[in-house]
Amino acid sequence: MPSWRDLHPNRHAQLVNLPADDLPPTGGLWRGGFGRLFAADAISSTGRAMSSLALQLLLVTTMQATPEQLGIVRGAQWAPYLVFGLVAGVVVDRVRRRPVLIASDVASTLTWGAIAALAFTGRLTVPVLVGLVFLAGSITCFEVAAWQSYVPRLVPDPLLPAAFARLEQMGSVITAAGPLGAGALVRLVGAPIALAVDALTYAVSMVLLLTIRRAEPVRVRARASADTSVDTSAAPDRHLGRELREGATWVYGHPMIRPYALWLHTWFFFSNLGIPVVVFFASDELGLGPVAIGAVFAAAGVVGMAVAGSAPRLERRHGVGRVFAATEWFASPLAWAVIALTPTGWWAIPVLALGHGLTGLSTLTAGLGMSYRSVVTPDPLRARMNATIRTVNWGSIAVAAPLGGWIAHSFGNRTALGVAAAGLLAATAYLAQSPFRTARMPS
Repeated sequence: MPSWRDLHPNRHAQLVNLPADDLPPTGGLWRGGFGRLFAADAISSTGRAMSSLALQLLLVTTMQATPEQLGIVRGAQWAPYLVFGLVAGVVVDRVRRRPVLIASDVASTLTWGAIAALAFTGRLTVPVLVGLVFLAGSITCFEVAAWQSYVPRLVPDPLLPAAFARLEQMGSVITAAGPLGAGALVRLVGAPIALAVDALTYAVSMVLLLTIRRAEPVRVRARASADTSVDTSAAPDRHLGRELREGATWVYGHPMIRPYALWLHTWFFFSNLGIPVVVFFASDELGLGPVAIGAVFAAAGVVGMAVAGSAPRLERRHGVGRVFAATEWFASPLAWAVIALTPTGWWAIPVLALGHGLTGLSTLTAGLGMSYRSVVTPDPLRARMNATIRTVNWGSIAVAAPLGGWIAHSFGNRTALGVAAAGLLAATAYLAQSPFRTARMPS
């Protein structure tokens, strides 16, 4: 197997050179289609934020689901990453990204529309929901692989930290507003309407993506191109196994991406061990209603919105690694310890909101992490790099979510939340002493 140093762009399928007018813009962040991609992502993310909480409230309040069933449904939504995650990266690296995004929006509109219709008519059962969210997760595998690799094609490398900071800031606004909107909708008109809104947002996103006209480079095979102006001498034939190995070799062989990826895998596992428990804990044990739960979840978005814009400035001053090491102590183990220790009574809402607010600090590190790994990875490897990391991250949810539900049912909600806090403490300690603590954005 080659080392990560051997995976230079020249050793991969070549990109057809584009005219200067079709290259990523250098005159401003919002040129070249990024603004429309931003708007499309903002609209569809709003729907996702609303449906995420609405689906959990539907399970708890209407379908009378147990913690184990909550975990199973959440796990089913992310299980496709264990099946399709790596393959999605290979497929997206072979094709243009925008058509994949458009097709994903069409499929997501139909899938979430079906979930909403079944819920509205009272025909939705837990087994049917498991199958439909598995389908939705399968679509998301390809959508996110394309999205994460499409941003660097619209934005030049020097502007990537600012681009991802704006995306994270937007995500924080949605994280704040989405749960509030979902809680209000569920209370006023019911969870099925909130799920239908999610389906509609995917349709609007598709229309916006259709308006992006910036050309994408074309990957070619050595024997497939009849255009003598394209250099294919270094472009090997496609081979699924080889391409999968190249993505894994780059991630786990790179001296900086490897510790970052291992920390992120652990962070995803223990965070998502606790997440399915929180809604059940807040509703069943603390006695909070849909609007109160929505307000508590919104605290993370409010904090994220406040801090996301400072990510590029903090990176320039302190470096990516130091920002990570300082931030995650508060955003991960401390935040989940506060959530686990939330008392009953009138203190429940402010303390639970404080814990969720601390998790919003991760907005700083999320954008910087995406920027750093995109900048240091060659374009022909970006989709596979992202897919390799994401497959383990989101695939682990298929194990972590049911496990969290089982721990909560067997030993109590607070025990499950405490396990999440302890795992995140270990992950943060590893990151703080790893080589990644010295990582800086390339000049």
